[in-house]
Amino acid sequence: MAADLQFLVHLVFISAVALFPVVNPVGTAFVVMPYLSSLDDAGKRRAVRLITLYAFCVCTITLLVGHWILSLFGLSIPVVQLAGGIIICRSGWELLGAGVARRDASGGDVASAQQRDIEDQLFFPLTFPLTTGAGTISVLLTLSAHGANADLGRQLLNMGAIEAAVVLMCALVYVFYLNTQRIQRYLGARGEVIFNRLIAFFIFCVGLQIASSGVKALFQ
Repeated sequence: MAADLQFLVHLVFISAVALFPVVNPVGTAFVVMPYLSSLDDAGKRRAVRLITLYAFCVCTITLLVGHWILSLFGLSIPVVQLAGGIIICRSGWELLGAGVARRDASGGDVASAQQRDIEDQLFFPLTFPLTTGAGTISVLLTLSAHGANADLGRQLLNMGAIEAAVVLMCALVYVFYLNTQRIQRYLGARGEVIFNRLIAFFIFCVGLQIASSGVKALFQ
């Protein structure tokens, strides 16, 4: 019994350690922040709650049926990386030009348009592939294989341990995503524009890196 408990605790720990760098709630919070900059405090809280919920659903579904979904569509992780990287590059490029678009329209039209745009982007690309992308899927598939067991009861316990690590990651996503707005207040209007442009460039670079990793894996 003690050995079983020790294995479960160990599984929670290694799952959290494996998920943290691919989810990267600290770094990704700064990437997501420009998308939410036009929302008020209540809107940001709602957006962050939905992103966290979507991330939890993506991770849970991947953990339970991820292998079957990829097999059903005949997809591999490198292909998901390549497609996700292209989408992130596109998002970064659009953010780089967002400032010009704002100045060309009236304030009310821009606010309502941004609200609609953000609602449409909460799952894609803010949750997938920015928060939980191909790296997260790959790690979860590996962890689910590691926790597989012929005994159904034991396997359910193992999946529960991995799910506990998922819940921990989602809690970190919520905390860091919600509190990046404090940094925004210290930057001021001009500093915010400069910061958002820099982050948009890094979003483009992140997408390019993910896409190139997928291309390398495909050709290997």
